[in-house]
Amino acid sequence: METTRDRMSSTTKAQFQIHLCVLLWGFTAILGKLISLNALPLVWWRMLLVIGALACIPRAWRGIRAIRPRLALAYAGIGVLVALHWLTFYGSIKLANASVGATCIALATPFIALIEPKLAGRRFSLTELLLGIAVLPGVALVVGGVPGSMRLGIAIGALSALLVAVFSSLNKRLVEHGDALAVTGLELGAGTLALTLLAPLMPYLFPAFAGNLFVLPSAHDALLLAVLAIVCTLLPFTLWLVALGRMSAFAAQLTTNLEPVYAIVLAALLLGEQRELTLTFYLGAAIILGAVFAHPLLIRPTRIDQPEPLGTAQAKGLAE
Repeated sequence: METTRDRMSSTTKAQFQIHLCVLLWGFTAILGKLISLNALPLVWWRMLLVIGALACIPRAWRGIRAIRPRLALAYAGIGVLVALHWLTFYGSIKLANASVGATCIALATPFIALIEPKLAGRRFSLTELLLGIAVLPGVALVVGGVPGSMRLGIAIGALSALLVAVFSSLNKRLVEHGDALAVTGLELGAGTLALTLLAPLMPYLFPAFAGNLFVLPSAHDALLLAVLAIVCTLLPFTLWLVALGRMSAFAAQLTTNLEPVYAIVLAALLLGEQRELTLTFYLGAAIILGAVFAHPLLIRPTRIDQPEPLGTAQAKGLAE
């Protein structure tokens, strides 16, 4: 029988795992700006390299074989949403900059407060909704602190945030039914296939995102893609799925709002983006941070009543 102390300890561990994910994800916006590929080939290569790495791990194959076909199809559908999120995320970065693209993801917080109770089957929380709404003035200030030429990038970033809310809530509902490595493989494999099928249509749908998938990247881009795929995708994505078994999608996403802070600092140090942003932008980022740090003070950890399947218990070994 799990005690209150055990639940608090596991929740603390999950929060630490999410913070590690966010730190690693903070580099994704920078790498996305440094890689010369357009958004579509960038995301396609990122996901393909992760799939290649997982194909070398026997545990991933065992986990996939243990998942029922109907559940595997559900994970595949979530993977398509993940691929579209990354496509719009890097599209936002290419159309604006790394700091703006990362900050727009904070819009996922109010989206999740509304969507997760329906999709994940948990109680609606007015406190979470108010915290999500508290993020909006910060995002508004961020928007006001960028040049007009970046506004399309902000709109694409908002769409990316909506996709985050949907797939995070669905993952929360299904994450305990499969091994984290297997789920990662199914989702990213389906996402890679979806982008492959979408590629011929992209020049007509959104030319700014389009690009040839089958041209080998330069040595410089290949090295950055390898870092992006293994260090900033496979490790944090799997760890995030593990942590999601012990906290709500809202709590995980609210912590993920720290990603812009890492991205902004890194963009200033590595890309000199501070010259493109105003004091209004940084004030907005500070408001977003305030909502992140207020969350653990206002919401107590809740008990997770569902039994923990063997696959999830094994997956937790990744973080121990």
